[in-house]
Amino acid sequence: MVMGNRGGISALNVFRVFALFLSLFLSVSLQCNILKCNSEFWASFAHSGSEEEFCRVLRAFNICVHRTARTCRGDLAYHTAHHGIVDLMDQHNCSKVSPTSQPLVRIPHPPTPSLLVPENQEHLDPGPKVCHFESNVLPPNYTHCGFFGDPHLRTFGDNFQTCKLEGAWPLIHNKYLFVQVTNTPVVPGSLATATSKLTIIFNNFKECVDQKMYSAEAGMLPAAFADGSTNGGRDRRGGNTLRVVEKVPGQHVEIQAKYIGTTIVVRQVAQYLTFAVRMPEEVVTTIEEADNQDLYLCLHGCPASQRIDLESFRARVEKSHVATQARNGFTYQSAKAKCKEWLPVEDLYFQSCVFDLLSSGDVNFTMAAYYAFEDVKILHSNSHQFHIFEKETLLGNGAAERVLNLFSLFLKNILAAFLCTKVASCFEVFRIIGVL
Repeated sequence: MVMGNRGGISALNVFRVFALFLSLFLSVSLQCNILKCNSEFWASFAHSGSEEEFCRVLRAFNICVHRTARTCRGDLAYHTAHHGIVDLMDQHNCSKVSPTSQPLVRIPHPPTPSLLVPENQEHLDPGPKVCHFESNVLPPNYTHCGFFGDPHLRTFGDNFQTCKLEGAWPLIHNKYLFVQVTNTPVVPGSLATATSKLTIIFNNFKECVDQKMYSAEAGMLPAAFADGSTNGGRDRRGGNTLRVVEKVPGQHVEIQAKYIGTTIVVRQVAQYLTFAVRMPEEVVTTIEEADNQDLYLCLHGCPASQRIDLESFRARVEKSHVATQARNGFTYQSAKAKCKEWLPVEDLYFQSCVFDLLSSGDVNFTMAAYYAFEDVKILHSNSHQFHIFEKETLLGNGAAERVLNLFSLFLKNILAAFLCTKVASCFEVFRIIGVL
């Protein structure tokens, strides 16, 4: 039986403190699903009205947390949730044996080929002008970075690299946000790695957003921030300029940060995560001078010691007997055929797909490359640069400029040789055209 009246404002304050405690504990083990319980609780709480419904939500949350007891016994977030539920149920005189509220059921949405505005977006408070990047900087120069597969990196400068990164690495680090990926071996002892965890921290910004953290792990792609909320803060005038939008439950999440003109796409393909972002160049370059940004992968690329030459790998495979022998279940020809099903253009996304199949034998990497390219078509601002080919990569990082300089010098020498046949002093010719 439920007794007493529900104190809406005081309860809300209690929940804010409770959410803050949960968000402080960022290290939740892969086996502990306490954050899943937390997300389900907040989704149900948002739809609860009466005191009785509120108690049902708490009881459902209590059951979910109780089920994680064995795997979360040593986790601080679990103990915080457990004690917090007991206190809240006592405070609101909730019975422990009454009916419970079922977790909110989300209706799956089909994959979308382009960025969509949530159905209720037009009813959201737009917030102050300072919280809308596009209205303050016209026109923004958008850039794109993507990270996927075994792993492969497309930098903001459109350099494409294949890397042997294991462990935690920062993708983005500027004054507005921090993005870190954690890569683990595809199978124990394998050299092939893939992203198993992604952490994004949005820094507090003026009256727009509170500090928010989004964390995804293999097998868990939340539809909310770590504190259970889906926007930048209820008390912020521009809170709705930072939103988590679930496109496909458990597979595709989009984070819209309008206050910095940024869109982030996180996908789960089998047990791996992929990352893609569209960000204005003005935001990309907001680097704190005191910070060490050498390992900012989306801006600087992978360290030279961590890079794999994709072209050399392909050349070795094509020219050796390996091309006709099965490697991790795939021959070179069968890997190309499988990748061709989803990536008809033999660009570096296609080549990365072939590389991943040969190095891991996991066919799911085919879809990781496919969706990475689909995200390019959505997020990249220049349709002529969707595809990247090996020759373009070879001319990256200043190499193109050196080639042009050599070609210019070659033309000058040809011109000098021609003029020397027409005039008496070759030295004067060389001096005039700048060869000497």
